[in-house]
Amino acid sequence: MKKKKHLLRQLFLSYLLIIVVSLSAVGYFAVHSFERFYLKQCSDDLSSKAHLLRLQFADALSRPTNDSIDRLCKSLQDPFGTRVTLIVSGGKVAGDSHGVIDQMENHANRTEIGAALAGGVGKAVRYSRTLNHKMMYVAIPLYQDQRIIGAIRTALPITAIDRYIRTTQIQIALGGMLVALLAGVISLIFSRRIALPIEALKTLAGQFAGGDFSRRLPKTAFEEINELIASLHDMARQLERHIDQIVQQRNERDAIFSSMTEGVIAVDHRARIISINQTAAAFFNCMPRDLKSQTVHAALRNPDLNRMVDAALASSDAMERDLMLFEYGERILNARSSALRDGQQRQIGMLLVLNDVTHLRRLERMREDFAANVSHEIKTPLTAIKGFVETLQSAMVEDPEEAQRFLAIIEKHVNRLSAIITDLLKLAQIEKSGKNGALCLELRSLTDTVESAIEFCREKAQNKGISLDSDCQVVFASIDASLMEQVCVNLLDNAINYSPENSRVNVRLKTVKDQAVLHVIDQGIGIPARHLPRLFERFYRVDKSRSRKMGGTGLGLAIVKHIIQAHHGNIQVNSQAGKGATFTITLPAGNRATATIRH
Repeated sequence: MKKKKHLLRQLFLSYLLIIVVSLSAVGYFAVHSFERFYLKQCSDDLSSKAHLLRLQFADALSRPTNDSIDRLCKSLQDPFGTRVTLIVSGGKVAGDSHGVIDQMENHANRTEIGAALAGGVGKAVRYSRTLNHKMMYVAIPLYQDQRIIGAIRTALPITAIDRYIRTTQIQIALGGMLVALLAGVISLIFSRRIALPIEALKTLAGQFAGGDFSRRLPKTAFEEINELIASLHDMARQLERHIDQIVQQRNERDAIFSSMTEGVIAVDHRARIISINQTAAAFFNCMPRDLKSQTVHAALRNPDLNRMVDAALASSDAMERDLMLFEYGERILNARSSALRDGQQRQIGMLLVLNDVTHLRRLERMREDFAANVSHEIKTPLTAIKGFVETLQSAMVEDPEEAQRFLAIIEKHVNRLSAIITDLLKLAQIEKSGKNGALCLELRSLTDTVESAIEFCREKAQNKGISLDSDCQVVFASIDASLMEQVCVNLLDNAINYSPENSRVNVRLKTVKDQAVLHVIDQGIGIPARHLPRLFERFYRVDKSRSRKMGGTGLGLAIVKHIIQAHHGNIQVNSQAGKGATFTITLPAGNRATATIRH
């Protein structure tokens, strides 16, 4: 991973590098310029001295003696240490101001001597083993009669120049370091002045990214940074306004989604969930936050829904169908799909709207069953009546007793039709009164009403050898006494009809937490669990043939349910096949003292 670089460090190091490189370059060229200058001056001085000595050596060579030239050279020594050497043709040293000529080697191979003997000016810098110093040599040709007869070489130690140059180098280096240090401090100050506002801008941008738009930065000394700060402040205000709008829109959308009774699911073209509201998630016993980005198939696991989603994504046409859920009892969802499009009207997925139509479908089924049952219940006696009437009309019955029997059967079916119609009218009247609140309820003794119903049914129970046992506390409730008595009679009659001979029916009445609770318990044939949810529907029969033989209209329990609902109560049944049944009625209990005052 590439290491992060800090702006302050980069600016400071860049400035410092520029300063150091600049000072080093200036120092290098200054030292070398001084060196070249001093070496040139030294060279020019040596050349001038050589030219001044040319005439003296020319005279000495015209009348040479064994040591006259060497003595002349020795006499030319000066306090500055200038060395004078005379070399004749062939490179032999004829005289030297500082050395012993007999011990000196041939100089023909020396660079400066070779150049002078060739007619030029020779220059060289090298270490002298004779003087043990670094020397600068300058040699010029010596002429006689237009002929080069030798060379005059002047030399000077340059050790002092080297020392001076080294001293100058040290001084320049120290001065450069001082200047670099001062410049570094200044560059650090300016780097901080540039970097700190930028660091503040970075921190400000981070706070803006985190949603805090309240902070503002002061102006700096840099106009460009001030413009950048102003731009960031404008951006913060715009972002805050846009984010507030987006949050408001999201909250409104979430409020609408969460308040909808319909379930809404939005999926992309890969069937992944984009959005789902609480209602839709509750249908499948899930939480919306757990379903985001999952596919419908993996998250909801409903085969009917999966097939519909696949079909809807494969086509842009709207679809509608019912889905069945069995996880927590049978539920029916009506699902409608439509294409989900973006701002450019491109299809990006599908929108699914779910409605819980369980109650609606159940009502539709009840309506269909009711129509069929009413038709059947009415058609059966009508068919019998029509048949017997036609028989009587055809005068095929000559025996008066047989005719009376036919008429008795006709009367029985007419009475049955009358009972069905009466119960239907009564049921309609109870429903209407319950909805309009027109039922006349008075605070009365529920115990007396129950005991009255028991006495009404006792003879029928005794005929079957069934014992009616009651355990009734004194309970008061707001009731319509006649309707509540009918409820008790219907439940007792139902219990007696479906109980075997020599069995027992128990009636219990008590108060539980301000509620009047009535239990009617039999030891009859019981009711299978699959019939319990529909037991209180009109004309619904567990055993149709057995019910008709007992003379019921199929409306008794429906009438009981609607009377109890009109009394703001509730009725439940618990039963198992072969183990009897328990009907439980719950009503709001009243106050005995209040009842006494009203009576």
